[in-house]
Amino acid sequence: MPSRHSLLAVILGGGAGSRLFPLTAQRSKPAVPLGGKYRLVDVPISNCINSDVIRMFVLTQFNSASLNRHIATTYRFSPFADGFVEILAAEQTPERPDWFQGTADAVRQVLPHIRDWRIDTLLILSGDHLYRMDYRKFLKRHFETNADITVSVIPIPPDSASEFGLLKVDNAGRIVEFREKPKGEALEAMRVDTTALGLSADEAAKRPFLASMGIYVFKYDRLEELLAEDNSRLDFGKEVIPGSISKYNVQAYLFNDYWEDIGTIAAFYKANLDMTSPIPPFNLFDAEAPLFTRARYLPPSKIDNCEIRDSIISDGCIIIGAKINRSLIGLRSRVAEGTQIDAAYMMGADYYQTLEDMVADRNAGRPRVGVGENTVIRRAIIDKNARIGNNVRLLNEAGVENFDGPDGTYYIRDRIIIVPKNALISDGTVV
Repeated sequence: MPSRHSLLAVILGGGAGSRLFPLTAQRSKPAVPLGGKYRLVDVPISNCINSDVIRMFVLTQFNSASLNRHIATTYRFSPFADGFVEILAAEQTPERPDWFQGTADAVRQVLPHIRDWRIDTLLILSGDHLYRMDYRKFLKRHFETNADITVSVIPIPPDSASEFGLLKVDNAGRIVEFREKPKGEALEAMRVDTTALGLSADEAAKRPFLASMGIYVFKYDRLEELLAEDNSRLDFGKEVIPGSISKYNVQAYLFNDYWEDIGTIAAFYKANLDMTSPIPPFNLFDAEAPLFTRARYLPPSKIDNCEIRDSIISDGCIIIGAKINRSLIGLRSRVAEGTQIDAAYMMGADYYQTLEDMVADRNAGRPRVGVGENTVIRRAIIDKNARIGNNVRLLNEAGVENFDGPDGTYYIRDRIIIVPKNALISDGTVV
């Protein structure tokens, strides 16, 4: 195993995140709120900390102000330790006047900053996946096989296999073939006997394909060679890894646990709502591998005369006379009397309104931050600081698949209603 001083992690901030719009209208994908009080980027950072990987760069490019602020205020290591989480924003230089063009290009452009640390191993992670992994096991596999590259893979069933980059391995776990989102006969050719990697015969029959998770370990010297030999290779999954299989020792590490690529509104919504299950696939209550985030020192939530079932209520909320079912209620949320919330994720607010602010809102006929009285919300995502008035119905009873509301007040994606950050929904609105 490498020492702390020879290992560094790079967390990729991703592109514009258009498939998560409007949640990414004012923030990057890794900064999107998760689970009521976290951000997506907290997942890989927490995995690193829990795995004793404490030196991290986060690469950003799009809408990075919110992410930068979160990183700066959350991850402050002791001045007597050598750990850090540092933002590396895309920058134009005399040698490279363009922005990041892909995952491999992003790492290529920041190599001068990484090189200063004189490492021999680089761990490359994504900032928009939901999973809990002990990277020490991943690294152990990398060093035991003397791999140049190790790719974390997950076994998947046939019905979703065509949506991923798929790998084939030999009996020793060495990757011998890679295909990006194959279809038809090309897909069938990628079936693998996953018992060779430790799955039971029953599990292997149900999940006969190996998908790349977009998580890699590189020998650092080998990575520099690969990125220098062909500047046209912009992406690890599509170009660098496939082009390395025949020339280098590229190994697979099997991860047989919960993993979700939070790439679409439907996937994001499902991953969050699944946390309200009695036995959630991703457990926020794991004391051995906690999920870290910013310490806000908020008061406990105040709940008066409510009916709440199968839900998560975050810190600092004030909920009065409401019915809430299978929902996540985020930080500082206010929900007024007579309101019903079902299968929704309410992200909460960044601040508390003062009494003067609320009086000014009432005098102006404007809803205060939160949800007003006698409102019904179902199958929705309510972004931060949204103002939803009294007697509002957010139900999408017509089952509209996709729609953009007037003036950006709301959107519908995959039949899920989304109220953007800072949006205002007037009294009596029906969606």
